[in-house]
Amino acid sequence: MARRALKLASLAAATSGIYLYGNRFLDPNDFGVVRVGRAIATVSVVQVKYWKISRWVKELEFTKTWDSLQSLSPFPFSNYSGLFLKTGQHLFSFLTLLMCDPLFVMIINIKELFLSFEDTPLGAASLAQVHKAVLQDGRTVAVKIQHPKVQAQSSKDILLMEVLLLVVKQIFPDFEFMWLVEEAKKNLPLELDFLNEGRNAEKVAHMLRNFDFLKVPRIYWELSTRRVLLMEFMEGGQVNDRAYMERNGIDVNEISRNLGKLYSEMIFVNGFVHCDPHPGNVLVKKCPASGKAHIILLDHGLYQVLSESFRMDYCRLWQALIKADMKRVQKYSRRLGAGDLYPLFACMLTARSWESVNRGIDRSPVSASEDVEIRSNAAAYLPQITQLLNNVPRQMLLLLKTNDLLRGIESALHTRASASSFLNMSRCCIRAVSTYQRSKSRSLYRRVQISLTEGLSLWQINLYELFLWLKGSRLGNWVIALLSWMHHSTY
Repeated sequence: MARRALKLASLAAATSGIYLYGNRFLDPNDFGVVRVGRAIATVSVVQVKYWKISRWVKELEFTKTWDSLQSLSPFPFSNYSGLFLKTGQHLFSFLTLLMCDPLFVMIINIKELFLSFEDTPLGAASLAQVHKAVLQDGRTVAVKIQHPKVQAQSSKDILLMEVLLLVVKQIFPDFEFMWLVEEAKKNLPLELDFLNEGRNAEKVAHMLRNFDFLKVPRIYWELSTRRVLLMEFMEGGQVNDRAYMERNGIDVNEISRNLGKLYSEMIFVNGFVHCDPHPGNVLVKKCPASGKAHIILLDHGLYQVLSESFRMDYCRLWQALIKADMKRVQKYSRRLGAGDLYPLFACMLTARSWESVNRGIDRSPVSASEDVEIRSNAAAYLPQITQLLNNVPRQMLLLLKTNDLLRGIESALHTRASASSFLNMSRCCIRAVSTYQRSKSRSLYRRVQISLTEGLSLWQINLYELFLWLKGSRLGNWVIALLSWMHHSTY
């Protein structure tokens, strides 16, 4: 009896020990069979959804299609981390917002480095989380800490995702999403290197140093590593929080205009683009001393470097779109890989209907009916859209994502498709193309000619901007009323 009791006690102790050890040290996600099983299960659900979507598109049941696309987001992504979650976020930025719970609670030894360290993270994302802390010398800092195991699991996750996408492509030949794997292979190692993120932050701060409204956190290199990044702590309201701006006396139109200036400069002039401008990464704050509104740009892990030839074609395409020059729209869309799908490509770039593109995207605001039309067409042309995403240069993919995120901010602020945004884009395109032409010309006369043409074009834009300002001001309304009165008095 005693021997049996001893065996039972030993078994209970061993079981408890294994449970406690596993609960503390073992994560089911560490086992390849678990990760593969979960991935296969999720992909199977996606295949069923994709089959239903394809059938509904053929039957023109757009409402069901959009509802089905939205219903993809509640997948149990909290069971994943690293690459799978990051890829899901990139993909769903084209469709809808992916909501997921914080994945990890990280514990580190902090007593020697910090006077204080807030255990609760300010924010947790797919690859890292950020904590507020105070250094021994009194400086308040933001501490970005990479999630454990993300680095080790990333290469296996990329391989698994590639295999699963190849399997799905065999079942559905028009399922063109291999570009996701290519982008993950290129971008994930860069995003996992926080020293690279720090260099990006310093580079963009230097490039855009002429914009006094832009603030980029200073990096504390002596305390940073590839997996931990310490930077200046900055806080403010999210850029899409219109109520916050109204409470703090911040001009919504000014913020939207300045954000457009930043991104036009990055894309068209510098070719070095911050590609993750979701509201959590772009903050606004009013400076108490000067009263000026600042834009704070965070999270510099994901940048796209544009080649010179791509940047010039992209500049000229946008110039053609703004001028409603359809011949040049077709020409430069084809040069950027759109082929015969150039009308669809133009609509994707501008998020406008083909009718609005033909009429001129700066000549009419986006209406509710146009938004409905765009969503319906997105469902109807899903195979063509995936084909386009697979055909365009890889540099274009992150630009499309960036454009969508910026448009989301403009929609939240009710400043979408404003005339000022197109004027800023036009200025940057003219400067970029003129600089390129001067660099390629050996003739002094030709360089002077290019500079004069550039100056004249910029002067015309400034004059038009002045006209728009007068038209919307009290002085302008008074002048228009006076001229109208004088006209009626004459007759």
